[in-house]
Amino acid sequence: MSVNVSVRLEYGLAERLRVRARASGVSLSDRLRRYVEEGLRADEHPMITFRDGPTGRRAGLVGGPDVWEIAMWFDEIVANGDDLGARVAESNLSRTQIDAALRYRSAYPEEISARIELHRQSSAAADAL
Repeated sequence: MSVNVSVRLEYGLAERLRVRARASGVSLSDRLRRYVEEGLRADEHPMITFRDGPTGRRAGLVGGPDVWEIAMWFDEIVANGDDLGARVAESNLSRTQIDAALRYRSAYPEEISARIELHRQSSAAADAL
């Protein structure tokens, strides 16, 4: 269920928003909703940013890989019974970065699971060629 919220924007800001919405083929409301949703998520998870790519928009570490990549890597370490501390030390990621990605995944598990599944399906299709 959605609610109607009235927002006043300065003319220049509203025009910039309209231009971006039009350029991406979405409504002004859709673009504004995306900005609000991502802004709230970024406030809740300060090390997370959002980026566009061939498979759509996704969450990633600021200056680092996508959250789904870290989550999948972490799950493989756990499933294989590998030494987590050693694997983290071998990676280019800090424990703080890994924890930030895992916290985001905990907050939005369906989103991250869907990204991992998309990757697995794409990989399987590529391997079948």
